[in-house]
Amino acid sequence: MGAAMARNLLRGGHAVAAYNRTRAKAEPLAADGARIAGSIPDVCRGAEAVITMLADDRALEETVFIESAILSSLAPGATHISCSTISVALARRLAAEHPQRGQSFLSAPVFGRPEAAEAGKLVVVAAGEPALTGRFHPVFDAIGRQTFVAGNEPWQANAVKLCGNFMIASMLESFGEAYATLRKSAVDPHLFLDVMSALFGSPVYANYGRIMADEQFSPAGFTVPLGLKDARLVLDLAQDCAAPMPIASLIRDRLLAAVAMGQSGLDWSSVAKVSARNAGLE
Repeated sequence: MGAAMARNLLRGGHAVAAYNRTRAKAEPLAADGARIAGSIPDVCRGAEAVITMLADDRALEETVFIESAILSSLAPGATHISCSTISVALARRLAAEHPQRGQSFLSAPVFGRPEAAEAGKLVVVAAGEPALTGRFHPVFDAIGRQTFVAGNEPWQANAVKLCGNFMIASMLESFGEAYATLRKSAVDPHLFLDVMSALFGSPVYANYGRIMADEQFSPAGFTVPLGLKDARLVLDLAQDCAAPMPIASLIRDRLLAAVAMGQSGLDWSSVAKVSARNAGLE
Protein backbone atom coordinates (compact mmCIF):
# COMPACT_ATOMS: atom_id res chain seq x y z
CA MET A 1 0.00 0.00 0.00
CA GLY A 2 2.72 2.46 0.97
CA ALA A 3 4.73 1.90 -2.20
CA ALA A 4 1.67 2.43 -4.40
CA MET A 5 0.80 5.62 -2.53
CA ALA A 6 4.39 6.87 -2.97
CA ARG A 7 4.23 6.22 -6.72
CA ASN A 8 1.03 8.23 -7.01
CA LEU A 9 2.56 11.09 -5.06
CA LEU A 10 5.46 11.08 -7.52
CA ARG A 11 3.04 11.05 -10.46
CA GLY A 12 1.29 14.01 -8.88
CA GLY A 13 4.49 16.03 -8.96
CA HIS A 14 5.46 15.69 -5.29
CA ALA A 15 9.08 15.13 -4.25
CA VAL A 16 9.26 11.86 -2.31
CA ALA A 17 11.94 10.32 -0.11
CA ALA A 18 11.06 6.67 0.53
CA TYR A 19 12.07 4.59 3.53
CA ASN A 20 11.27 1.03 4.51
CA ARG A 21 12.77 -0.94 7.36
CA THR A 22 13.46 -3.56 4.68
CA ARG A 23 15.38 -1.40 2.20
CA ALA A 24 14.80 -3.78 -0.73
CA LYS A 25 11.07 -2.98 -0.56
CA ALA A 26 11.72 0.72 -1.10
CA GLU A 27 14.40 0.50 -3.78
CA PRO A 28 12.03 -0.10 -6.75
CA LEU A 29 10.61 3.39 -6.14
CA ALA A 30 13.91 4.88 -7.31
CA ALA A 31 12.87 4.07 -10.89
CA ASP A 32 9.78 6.24 -10.35
CA GLY A 33 11.86 9.19 -9.17
CA ALA A 34 11.95 8.72 -5.41
CA ARG A 35 15.02 9.32 -3.30
CA ILE A 36 15.68 6.16 -1.27
CA ALA A 37 16.45 7.12 2.31
CA GLY A 38 18.75 5.01 4.44
CA SER A 39 17.23 5.84 7.82
CA ILE A 40 14.33 7.60 9.51
CA PRO A 41 16.39 10.76 10.16
CA ASP A 42 17.38 10.71 6.49
CA VAL A 43 13.78 10.51 5.29
CA CYS A 44 12.76 13.28 7.70
CA ARG A 45 15.55 15.66 6.66
CA GLY A 46 14.04 18.71 4.98
CA ALA A 47 10.59 17.10 4.75
CA GLU A 48 7.45 19.22 4.83
CA ALA A 49 5.53 16.11 5.82
CA VAL A 50 6.28 12.50 6.68
CA ILE A 51 3.58 9.98 5.74
CA THR A 52 3.49 6.66 7.58
CA MET A 53 1.69 3.55 6.34
CA LEU A 54 2.32 0.69 8.77
CA ALA A 55 0.59 -2.49 9.88
CA ASP A 56 -0.31 -1.77 13.49
CA ASP A 57 0.24 0.30 16.62
CA ARG A 58 3.49 -1.42 17.55
CA ALA A 59 5.09 -0.78 14.17
CA LEU A 60 4.08 2.89 14.24
CA GLU A 61 5.24 3.36 17.84
CA GLU A 62 8.65 1.94 16.93
CA THR A 63 8.85 4.28 13.94
CA VAL A 64 7.86 7.38 15.90
CA PHE A 65 8.98 7.14 19.51
CA ILE A 66 12.29 5.26 19.65
CA GLU A 67 15.62 7.09 19.54
CA SER A 68 16.41 8.63 16.14
CA ALA A 69 12.84 8.06 14.97
CA ILE A 70 10.23 10.46 13.55
CA LEU A 71 9.48 12.38 16.73
CA SER A 72 13.13 13.24 17.32
CA SER A 73 14.01 13.71 13.63
CA LEU A 74 11.14 15.71 12.13
CA ALA A 75 11.82 19.45 11.93
CA PRO A 76 9.67 21.96 13.83
CA GLY A 77 6.84 23.10 11.59
CA ALA A 78 6.72 19.79 9.71
CA THR A 79 3.75 17.43 9.83
CA HIS A 80 3.37 13.72 10.48
CA ILE A 81 0.47 12.26 8.47
CA SER A 82 -0.53 8.78 9.62
CA CYS A 83 -2.41 6.75 7.01
CA SER A 84 -2.25 3.57 9.09
CA THR A 85 -5.20 1.84 10.72
CA ILE A 86 -4.30 2.40 14.36
CA SER A 87 -6.03 2.67 17.71
CA VAL A 88 -7.76 5.83 18.81
CA ALA A 89 -5.50 5.80 21.87
CA LEU A 90 -2.33 5.95 19.77
CA ALA A 91 -3.77 8.71 17.56
CA ARG A 92 -4.45 10.76 20.69
CA ARG A 93 -0.91 10.15 21.94
CA LEU A 94 0.58 11.26 18.62
CA ALA A 95 -1.61 14.38 18.60
CA ALA A 96 -0.29 15.23 22.07
CA GLU A 97 3.39 14.41 21.52
CA HIS A 98 4.10 16.08 18.17
CA PRO A 99 3.16 19.65 19.22
CA GLN A 100 5.62 19.38 22.11
CA ARG A 101 8.35 19.27 19.43
CA GLY A 102 6.78 22.06 17.40
CA GLN A 103 5.45 19.53 14.89
CA SER A 104 1.91 18.88 13.65
CA PHE A 105 -0.06 15.66 13.35
CA LEU A 106 -2.86 14.56 11.03
CA SER A 107 -4.66 11.24 10.86
CA ALA A 108 -5.57 10.26 7.30
CA PRO A 109 -6.36 6.54 7.17
CA VAL A 110 -7.45 5.15 3.82
CA PHE A 111 -9.99 2.66 2.52
CA GLY A 112 -9.10 0.42 -0.40
CA ARG A 113 -7.29 -2.74 -1.38
CA PRO A 114 -3.80 -2.71 -2.96
CA GLU A 115 -5.20 -2.48 -6.49
CA ALA A 116 -7.10 0.70 -5.50
CA ALA A 117 -3.90 2.12 -4.04
CA GLU A 118 -2.07 1.45 -7.33
CA ALA A 119 -4.82 3.20 -9.28
CA GLY A 120 -4.91 6.20 -6.94
CA LYS A 121 -8.51 5.41 -6.03
CA LEU A 122 -8.29 5.15 -2.26
CA VAL A 123 -10.89 6.87 -0.09
CA VAL A 124 -9.12 9.13 2.39
CA VAL A 125 -10.58 10.07 5.77
CA ALA A 126 -8.62 12.95 7.32
CA ALA A 127 -8.94 14.74 10.64
CA GLY A 128 -6.99 17.45 12.40
CA GLU A 129 -6.65 21.21 12.44
CA PRO A 130 -8.65 22.64 9.51
CA ALA A 131 -5.67 24.62 8.25
CA LEU A 132 -3.64 21.42 8.05
CA THR A 133 -6.27 19.30 6.33
CA GLY A 134 -6.65 22.05 3.76
CA ARG A 135 -2.90 22.45 3.30
CA PHE A 136 -2.39 18.77 2.56
CA HIS A 137 -5.47 18.24 0.41
CA PRO A 138 -3.26 18.00 -2.73
CA VAL A 139 -1.47 15.07 -1.08
CA PHE A 140 -4.78 13.33 -0.45
CA ASP A 141 -5.89 14.06 -4.01
CA ALA A 142 -2.76 12.36 -5.33
CA ILE A 143 -3.42 9.08 -3.52
CA GLY A 144 -7.21 8.92 -3.50
CA ARG A 145 -10.38 9.51 -5.46
CA GLN A 146 -12.23 11.24 -2.63
CA THR A 147 -11.34 12.81 0.71
CA PHE A 148 -13.61 13.22 3.72
CA VAL A 149 -12.76 15.35 6.77
CA ALA A 150 -14.03 13.67 9.92
CA GLY A 151 -13.34 16.45 12.41
CA ASN A 152 -10.77 18.67 14.08
CA GLU A 153 -9.32 15.93 16.31
CA PRO A 154 -7.05 13.44 14.51
CA TRP A 155 -8.45 10.43 16.40
CA GLN A 156 -11.88 11.05 14.85
CA ALA A 157 -10.55 9.85 11.48
CA ASN A 158 -9.33 6.66 13.14
CA ALA A 159 -12.78 6.12 14.64
CA VAL A 160 -14.28 6.37 11.14
CA LYS A 161 -11.69 3.95 9.75
CA LEU A 162 -12.25 1.35 12.47
CA CYS A 163 -16.04 1.53 12.13
CA GLY A 164 -15.68 1.33 8.33
CA ASN A 165 -13.55 -1.80 8.57
CA PHE A 166 -16.16 -3.23 10.93
CA MET A 167 -18.79 -2.66 8.24
CA ILE A 168 -16.63 -4.40 5.63
CA ALA A 169 -15.96 -7.31 7.98
CA SER A 170 -19.70 -7.61 8.64
CA MET A 171 -20.26 -7.85 4.88
CA LEU A 172 -17.61 -10.59 4.62
CA GLU A 173 -19.29 -12.58 7.36
CA SER A 174 -22.70 -12.12 5.70
CA PHE A 175 -21.36 -13.27 2.32
CA GLY A 176 -19.68 -16.26 3.94
CA GLU A 177 -22.86 -17.38 5.67
CA ALA A 178 -24.99 -16.78 2.54
CA TYR A 179 -22.56 -18.63 0.24
CA ALA A 180 -22.43 -21.65 2.54
CA THR A 181 -26.23 -21.82 2.58
CA LEU A 182 -26.49 -21.35 -1.19
CA ARG A 183 -23.89 -24.01 -1.95
CA LYS A 184 -25.88 -26.47 0.16
CA SER A 185 -28.96 -25.34 -1.79
CA ALA A 186 -27.22 -26.07 -5.13
CA VAL A 187 -27.32 -22.38 -6.10
CA ASP A 188 -24.25 -20.80 -7.75
CA PRO A 189 -22.79 -18.10 -5.46
CA HIS A 190 -21.87 -16.10 -8.57
CA LEU A 191 -25.57 -15.81 -9.44
CA PHE A 192 -26.25 -14.57 -5.92
CA LEU A 193 -23.43 -12.05 -6.28
CA ASP A 194 -25.01 -10.71 -9.48
CA VAL A 195 -28.31 -10.25 -7.62
CA MET A 196 -26.62 -8.48 -4.71
CA SER A 197 -24.64 -6.25 -7.07
CA ALA A 198 -27.90 -5.25 -8.76
CA LEU A 199 -29.38 -4.43 -5.36
CA PHE A 200 -26.46 -2.62 -3.73
CA GLY A 201 -24.37 -1.39 -6.68
CA SER A 202 -21.24 -1.28 -4.53
CA PRO A 203 -17.70 -1.97 -5.77
CA VAL A 204 -16.90 -3.30 -2.30
CA TYR A 205 -19.67 -5.88 -2.59
CA ALA A 206 -18.65 -6.70 -6.15
CA ASN A 207 -14.93 -7.07 -5.43
CA TYR A 208 -15.13 -9.00 -2.20
CA GLY A 209 -18.13 -10.99 -3.37
CA ARG A 210 -16.17 -12.17 -6.40
CA ILE A 211 -13.10 -13.06 -4.34
CA MET A 212 -15.24 -15.11 -2.00
CA ALA A 213 -17.32 -16.76 -4.73
CA ASP A 214 -14.11 -17.74 -6.54
CA GLU A 215 -12.47 -18.69 -3.22
CA GLN A 216 -9.34 -16.77 -4.26
CA PHE A 217 -7.99 -15.95 -0.82
CA SER A 218 -4.33 -15.83 -1.81
CA PRO A 219 -2.38 -13.66 -2.31
CA ALA A 220 -3.88 -11.69 0.53
CA GLY A 221 -4.65 -8.03 0.07
CA PHE A 222 -5.41 -7.74 3.78
CA THR A 223 -4.66 -10.69 6.03
CA VAL A 224 -6.84 -12.34 8.66
CA PRO A 225 -4.61 -11.19 11.57
CA LEU A 226 -4.89 -7.57 10.39
CA GLY A 227 -8.66 -7.92 10.28
CA LEU A 228 -8.63 -9.43 13.77
CA LYS A 229 -6.52 -6.51 15.00
CA ASP A 230 -9.07 -4.03 13.61
CA ALA A 231 -11.96 -5.92 15.21
CA ARG A 232 -10.22 -5.65 18.56
CA LEU A 233 -9.56 -1.95 18.06
CA VAL A 234 -13.16 -1.10 17.16
CA LEU A 235 -14.32 -2.99 20.27
CA ASP A 236 -11.86 -0.94 22.34
CA LEU A 237 -13.35 2.21 20.83
CA ALA A 238 -16.87 0.97 21.54
CA GLN A 239 -15.96 0.24 25.15
CA ASP A 240 -14.48 3.73 25.59
CA CYS A 241 -17.68 5.22 24.18
CA ALA A 242 -19.99 2.85 26.12
CA ALA A 243 -21.52 1.86 22.78
CA PRO A 244 -22.31 -1.88 22.58
CA MET A 245 -21.32 -3.54 19.29
CA PRO A 246 -22.51 -7.16 19.54
CA ILE A 247 -21.94 -7.88 15.84
CA ALA A 248 -18.35 -6.65 16.17
CA SER A 249 -17.86 -9.20 18.96
CA LEU A 250 -19.10 -11.93 16.60
CA ILE A 251 -16.76 -10.73 13.85
CA ARG A 252 -13.81 -10.85 16.24
CA ASP A 253 -14.64 -14.43 17.17
CA ARG A 254 -15.04 -15.46 13.51
CA LEU A 255 -11.65 -13.97 12.60
CA LEU A 256 -10.10 -15.60 15.65
CA ALA A 257 -11.54 -18.92 14.48
CA ALA A 258 -9.95 -18.33 11.07
CA VAL A 259 -6.56 -17.81 12.75
CA ALA A 260 -7.07 -20.98 14.79
CA MET A 261 -7.85 -22.87 11.57
CA GLY A 262 -4.51 -21.87 10.05
CA GLN A 263 -5.71 -19.05 7.78
CA SER A 264 -3.33 -16.32 9.00
CA GLY A 265 -1.65 -16.07 5.59
CA LEU A 266 -4.93 -15.72 3.71
CA ASP A 267 -7.04 -12.68 2.87
CA TRP A 268 -9.51 -11.73 5.59
CA SER A 269 -12.33 -12.58 3.21
CA SER A 270 -11.35 -16.21 3.87
CA VAL A 271 -13.52 -15.89 6.97
CA ALA A 272 -16.01 -17.49 4.55
CA LYS A 273 -14.16 -20.77 5.14
CA VAL A 274 -15.30 -20.69 8.77
CA SER A 275 -18.95 -20.59 7.71
CA ALA A 276 -18.31 -23.28 5.09
CA ARG A 277 -16.76 -25.61 7.65
CA ASN A 278 -19.60 -24.98 10.07
CA ALA A 279 -21.99 -26.01 7.27
CA GLY A 280 -20.08 -29.23 6.65
CA LEU A 281 -18.53 -28.02 3.39
CA GLU A 282 -14.89 -28.36 2.39
